[in-house]
Amino acid sequence: MDTQVMAVPTVEDGAAVWRIARDSRVLDVNSSYSYLLWFRDFARTSAVALGAGGVAVGFITGFRRPEQPDTLVVWQIAVDQGQRGRGVASAMLDHLTARLTTDGVLRYLETTIGADNTASHKLFRSFAERHAAPLEREALFPAELFPDVHGTEFLYRIGPLCR
Repeated sequence: MDTQVMAVPTVEDGAAVWRIARDSRVLDVNSSYSYLLWFRDFARTSAVALGAGGVAVGFITGFRRPEQPDTLVVWQIAVDQGQRGRGVASAMLDHLTARLTTDGVLRYLETTIGADNTASHKLFRSFAERHAAPLEREALFPAELFPDVHGTEFLYRIGPLCR
């Protein structure tokens, strides 16, 4: 892995993260403003991988569920194309969950994944195996709920995670 540092994101990382999301061609790209706002308000539950020169080469946006504050919801995760296949996504996920588990605020991890996103399915299954944590998978949002063309989103719930 060429990545040098896993870190808590800052608003200054927002532009690079927006470009990574846009260039992923997999994520629903939010406005550039939303990434700035996210890193202002949800930096503690998010992470960036910083490459040479301190530029973001990967990111995770996450938040704690208001009804279940011991649950981290991973909203988006992406890695710059030049860094893919080097373990960056796994390292970011391990870094973020270790940080929140150490702080005593994390027991469960949730995310939703589209049926055709093979890389994300593999990433989260691998995370559960690496951490010896139970994984539950169920259809959360069926395709017919979306007003546009969108496949079913599957909920992955992993945990409890060990402290």
